[in-house]
Amino acid sequence: MTSDEYPFPVAVSQLVENDSREAQVLRAITWITQQLGGPITVVTPQRQIESESLNRLVAQTDALHVTWRGFSTGSLRGRRVIYAWPDRQHLNDLWGAHADALVVIQWGATDTATWIEDAQPVRLLPEQTLQPTPTLQGTPDSDDGSLPEDVNSILESLAEWVAGYDSGLKWNEEDKLKADMMNRPERWRPVTVEQVRSKCRALKMRPNDIETIVGFLERRKQGRRFNVRSSYRDYHF
Repeated sequence: MTSDEYPFPVAVSQLVENDSREAQVLRAITWITQQLGGPITVVTPQRQIESESLNRLVAQTDALHVTWRGFSTGSLRGRRVIYAWPDRQHLNDLWGAHADALVVIQWGATDTATWIEDAQPVRLLPEQTLQPTPTLQGTPDSDDGSLPEDVNSILESLAEWVAGYDSGLKWNEEDKLKADMMNRPERWRPVTVEQVRSKCRALKMRPNDIETIVGFLERRKQGRRFNVRSSYRDYHF
């Protein structure tokens, strides 16, 4: 099974009770080698690899080892990928990757929870492989937790703006949103961060754009103000 965001085979190797990190790595290696596709790329946080099995794999002449430093998702095109121990931000950055297959070696469940919901990966566990159970994520017209209509419209507009390009929210779009949050506080006061996150995910927005939007709302709820360029300082939707 594949998802809209990951139209290629995806798996996650998870650590459970009475398991070991090395066994977790071996499950990932076994799964990726069974997938069809190009050469294998191993992505790790640093050049030093804390796994004997991964070290043996990257020693093979056709296996490429890259680290987070200078990494881009474009380098994954046409390759089978082992992504070892990514945090939430690096999982977000996988949006738009065009790999032949991808397996994530999970470090912490919290970092991978949202990604697992979106990517719907096969779960690799000791002695068993679990196929994903699709979750019903809302549509743009539902599952928004009774968001006010004006907030719905704003988020839908943002989603339409960013759908046509790959760079994410532009500075002027961010300024418009920040200005509206400050100039129309009554609009945003009853809205929760999770409502906005759920709506943005239903709209299939990029993970990094979602984090930007909910980050603005979190900061406003903390009473913080934004620096907005003069051309948008009085803006509101």
